[in-house]
Amino acid sequence: MLPPDEPLAEIACTVNGRHVAGRAPLRQTLVEWLRTELGLTGSHVGCAHGVCGACHVRLDGAVVRGCLVLAVQADGSAVETIEAATGPEVAALREAFVAHAGLQCGFCTPGMILQAAELLQRDRAPTREAIRDHLSGNYCRCTGYHQIVDAVASAAAALQPGRVEGA
Repeated sequence: MLPPDEPLAEIACTVNGRHVAGRAPLRQTLVEWLRTELGLTGSHVGCAHGVCGACHVRLDGAVVRGCLVLAVQADGSAVETIEAATGPEVAALREAFVAHAGLQCGFCTPGMILQAAELLQRDRAPTREAIRDHLSGNYCRCTGYHQIVDAVASAAAALQPGRVEGA
């Protein structure tokens, strides 16, 4: 919680394709600003120390930990949250997470999907080891990770060229 006399700064950025302007306390994190000021609650505040990955958002196309970025640092940038995340990787991951029970409580899921989509954008056929390595900064207390790795591997397979639906 920030003190009530925390200085404010003007901020203008694009969030999920929409221009947004407002004020943010100098020490408010990006994920807190997105949640409190814009009502975008898909990204969560977990550890608030950059360890758990629940706060992931895209900032100018790169996945970042929203609890380690100040809202004022996003001024002039493009921010994308899980609510508006699109693309074939995200679509395949959403379907695979459901099909493989890669989510239970859902707290870590938005961060997992954004992080996994980043991997699949770079590598359409990652090994299970590469998946685990890329997701190593995302904590999940429910699934034990096996289903998450299965889901990402399944999404990668679904993205392969020439794949026949239902095969």
